[in-house]
Amino acid sequence: MRARGVASLTRGSRALPVAVLILLALLAGCTSAPEPAEKDHWRPEPGTRWQWQLSGKLDPAVDVPVYDIDGFDHGAAAVDDLHRRGRKVICYLSTGAWEDFRPDAGKFPASVRGEGNGWEGEYWLDIRRTDILEPLMERRIEMCADKGFDAVEPDNMDGYRNRTGFPLTAADQLRYNRLIARIAHRHGLAVGLKNDLGQIPELEPDFDFAVNEQCAQYDECEELTPFVKAGKAVFHVEYELPVDRFCAGSRRLGLSSLLKKYELGVWRQECPKGRAQNG
Repeated sequence: MRARGVASLTRGSRALPVAVLILLALLAGCTSAPEPAEKDHWRPEPGTRWQWQLSGKLDPAVDVPVYDIDGFDHGAAAVDDLHRRGRKVICYLSTGAWEDFRPDAGKFPASVRGEGNGWEGEYWLDIRRTDILEPLMERRIEMCADKGFDAVEPDNMDGYRNRTGFPLTAADQLRYNRLIARIAHRHGLAVGLKNDLGQIPELEPDFDFAVNEQCAQYDECEELTPFVKAGKAVFHVEYELPVDRFCAGSRRLGLSSLLKKYELGVWRQECPKGRAQNG
């Protein structure tokens, strides 16, 4: 808009000196409000140990520097307690699927809810509809920031590779994932790329770490190396392989790997120690 205004001045008033026109252009540029600066955010390093617990009573006593917990299920007091124990805390949210059990479920119109994603009560979202989803996700991520979380783990970020009920493309997914990253950074939160291995080359610069499920089982862990090479942690879990099937590869690649059960309760078996830990 400013450029068009200066151009019309040039066409309509040839008598104005060039120096004056340049000054007017500079002044026009100065009238725009500056973009809000992103707040500083945490950046976990490769090999950082972690605990991922999304079900059951939270056990804060696992001696690791990072916890990943459900953002709706836990309040500021739980986050504060983990901080006092020296932990950084990641806020798990679903940003690519509608969950019928969340307190804000009624705010998602039927038009953006698609096919089930394989988990009870969860349905893919039409991520093209950012006019609807952006304010809803902004409020969710703001909730994480208000509770004191350090980062966000946005889940279901690879709908374009699934049967969602919508004709989603790779370009749609790139736009949406970058939108989620920008929102998180605006609120001073680190943000992790969940799965979406095929778009890591494009998205790694936008994200501060990665979270992956079952890359060893599907022989995909090499695809996560751009994060490690960039000095960013890859938080990785396997569910079906024993630790002796993936830990050597995880150590070689610099992944932060765990064996977990599908319900993601307290139980964990950690690669570096190679033994089960229940707390």
